[in-house]
Amino acid sequence: MAFSLHSTFLKSQIPIPIPISATATVVVSLPVRCGPRDNRGPLVKGRTLSTEAIQAIQSLKRAEKSDPTKLEQVLSTTLSRLLKADLVATLKELLRQDRCALALEVFAVVRSEYGVDLGMYAEVAAALSRNGAMEEIDRLVCDLEDEDRVIQCDDKGLIKLIKAVIGGDRRESTVRIYRMMKRSGWGSTIKADDYMVRVLSKGLRRLGEMEMADEINMQFQDLVGSF
Repeated sequence: MAFSLHSTFLKSQIPIPIPISATATVVVSLPVRCGPRDNRGPLVKGRTLSTEAIQAIQSLKRAEKSDPTKLEQVLSTTLSRLLKADLVATLKELLRQDRCALALEVFAVVRSEYGVDLGMYAEVAAALSRNGAMEEIDRLVCDLEDEDRVIQCDDKGLIKLIKAVIGGDRRESTVRIYRMMKRSGWGSTIKADDYMVRVLSKGLRRLGEMEMADEINMQFQDLVGSF
């Protein structure tokens, strides 16, 4: 049976006397909440983790903390037992907890066994940016390029990935993504979206790629007008 990794706060009732007058006292019960020690909030409403996913997360975190040299062994034995849904849930929960090192290990397994969409790349990139792991963003984009895949330019995950990479100030990675998009037919066989054009142009300009930003503006000036 699936249940939340962070259970709902426990509630207990403590009677607290409150004097009303010199001759009367009323007892009011106030709830006392006991939350997780690390002060993380509960899971997003509707998100649940299976017992297997929870146990996998706990095993990975224990191995990382107690004996990192055994982490690879724990990864292979623990993750191999998970179904795809549990594996993805484990990855998403580690990202939510900002455990980026462990999340990248799980991401590598998901990518090699099942493949990942651009939305998942975007989630990982956003977590890396949030935690200052900028060089890992570059490696992530290089992995995407190495797949030699056709980028689905109408994929909503793509704009999220672009914004995460630009937000991390990764100039070369932003250029890589743009070139992958062009190789996939963006702007020629695939109609460009004006919002994506604006994000790319402004992002590249902010990152110092003036010529490339001007190239985008010139190519799509009839679509978005002057910026």
